[in-house]
Amino acid sequence: MLAVITGGAKGIGRAITLELARNGFDVAINYNRSEDSAKALRDEAVALGVKAEIFRADVSIQDEATKMFAEIKSSMGVVSVLVNNAGITRDTLIMRMKAEDWQSVINTNLSAAFYCTQLALKDMAKARYGRIICISSVVGLTGNAGQANYAASKAGIIGFTKSVAREYASRGITANAIAPGFIDTSMTDVLKPEMKDAILKSIPAGRIGNPEEVAKAVAFFAKEDSAYITGQVLAVDGGMTMV
Repeated sequence: MLAVITGGAKGIGRAITLELARNGFDVAINYNRSEDSAKALRDEAVALGVKAEIFRADVSIQDEATKMFAEIKSSMGVVSVLVNNAGITRDTLIMRMKAEDWQSVINTNLSAAFYCTQLALKDMAKARYGRIICISSVVGLTGNAGQANYAASKAGIIGFTKSVAREYASRGITANAIAPGFIDTSMTDVLKPEMKDAILKSIPAGRIGNPEEVAKAVAFFAKEDSAYITGQVLAVDGGMTMV
């Protein structure tokens, strides 16, 4: 089966790509600017014994997403699994946030998921099989000061995922979201030590998560084992958001 991973070249996307490859999925790796990272990742995936190709597109632009899916189908075949992982941050307080900082985050984190899901569903519906997995965030559940745009986009992902699940469950297509907590990536590397310490105190597990732990959750939702699970949000967060 073929899996598409948006924003798949680095960070959590990279870990997801490799985990799916280890589980026998062919992988179509989407990237926008990280061509060298994408090429290196492709080679790693191929070494695991699966087919892997890279596809450049800014999936926040509908025409580019459409062109990419046509290229993937022509080159690799029908998509069975879509991982909506592409995301950016433009953090600042609401009163300082520029309209373009709001819109660019919404476009990349939320609109791109809509474009790619709509494109993937065309063949999934015909096959009466598919897995849609959207990467949200714990801030989509709780909100976060200085991240109104990011939190709104990730909360939107959750509502979007549940809507897809309701529309397509009867056709053998599941849609689930994963909400990572504090994960060791380049996005968190820039945080000041005192901020990291404060966050760690809010995590019952007492440590930062790693991208591979998120990837393993994605792999579960991508496989047959999760056929009766849809419309759910799985927080991979060390207990940060437990109720």
